Amino acid sequence: MAAARAGRERALSTAPPDPQLERAVSRWQIVGLSINDVIGSGIYLLPAATVALLGPFSLWGVVAAGIVVALLVLCYAQAASYFDEPGGSYLYAREAFGRFAGFEIGWMIWLTRISSAAALSNALADAVARFWPWAGHDIGRIAVIVVSLGFLTAVNVAGVRSAARTGVILVIGKLLPLVLFVAIGAFYVDTDLAFSGVRPDPHDLQRMGEAALLLLYAYAGFENIPAAAGEYKNPRRDIPFALITMIITVTVIYGAVQFIAQGTLAGLASSPTPLADAAASFGGLTLALILTVGATISILGTNSNTMMMGPRFLFALARDGYGPKILAQVHPRFRTPAAAIIAQGLIALALALSGSFVQLALLSMTTRLFAYIGTAAAVLVLARRFRDRPGALKLPGGPLIPILALLLCLALFASASWQNIAAAGIAFAVGAVIYKFPRRDHDG
Repeated sequence: MAAARAGRERALSTAPPDPQLERAVSRWQIVGLSINDVIGSGIYLLPAATVALLGPFSLWGVVAAGIVVALLVLCYAQAASYFDEPGGSYLYAREAFGRFAGFEIGWMIWLTRISSAAALSNALADAVARFWPWAGHDIGRIAVIVVSLGFLTAVNVAGVRSAARTGVILVIGKLLPLVLFVAIGAFYVDTDLAFSGVRPDPHDLQRMGEAALLLLYAYAGFENIPAAAGEYKNPRRDIPFALITMIITVTVIYGAVQFIAQGTLAGLASSPTPLADAAASFGGLTLALILTVGATISILGTNSNTMMMGPRFLFALARDGYGPKILAQVHPRFRTPAAAIIAQGLIALALALSGSFVQLALLSMTTRLFAYIGTAAAVLVLARRFRDRPGALKLPGGPLIPILALLLCLALFASASWQNIAAAGIAFAVGAVIYKFPRRDHDG
């Protein structure tokens, strides 16, 4: 018996260790990924929709939204400074409030990610169809969706290095057209036109709530960056730096683009393609085409991040015992959560091709608010628990910023339609059922 036990122990001691995630993503790559995740299709539609809701106050609304979202970004930056592990909002809620709270946050975020991937794939087909009509119908549309999702899935399975490099290349590709738009358009701005129009009624709470949610959507996506912390070289230091750099950069870009669009295109509120139309008004069809191509790259870039970050939530949930064990495994060669990446790609593909992604996409902002509320509340707990941890970020005002962020999110949630709130409630209830049945082989 003793000899057999000793043999087993020797076998265990010589067994190869399980493959681990590779820490390969640098600080400036995280900055690129965070900008890539926030600047997506929204910037190409935001100027028209914002003017329709806020009129001449649109520019100030865009800048104010960036400042307000900075409260949430600072909450994520502080929480990220405490942990090296992947999981993001899921991890923060779990550590602050327990496994059930963490699971529900992770579940709701993952639903947002798969619906976003499906919606963005269809948006990509629409964007491509503007200069290649074949992509807008039947087999052409299917081909664009399948090829784009297949390509992004393969890139992410192949390794986090390739995914990060792809993300950085795409963020450069999406920023160049916007820089051209601002640099050229600055010479054609009519300031009287920029601040003209019908002033909104500040007492119209429904309209103000709709504008707030729209502006928040334009800045959304930053919450995904901490999800892949297990593959960053120095996440506790680099994620806060990347998030703060991102919100400053994006706010400046959004404000500049909004100002140029308002000051160069009369009838901006009714334009279906506001940046391309504004570009055509002062730069001709060539610049309009560049902006259209930029929109395509922007959508692809955002979906690239969605396909990189979303599976990390699924991987973290499966690692804690929720979902098939294979989803918690790291590929021995590529050192990525390959099964989770492929699973998300297949589900997103099914949703995109069926069209049912539309209903899920309507939930995206409401489900995101669960993550924002959970993280802002978690920071209040984690800041006390880890206040002496070396290198941890300390926000000015102590609990003031997390409390303001929490109140903001609760107000935004209250402004959502009852249909979206009810649908989010159903998704939350489904998650509670899944939580009740963890894998039997999990010892956590």
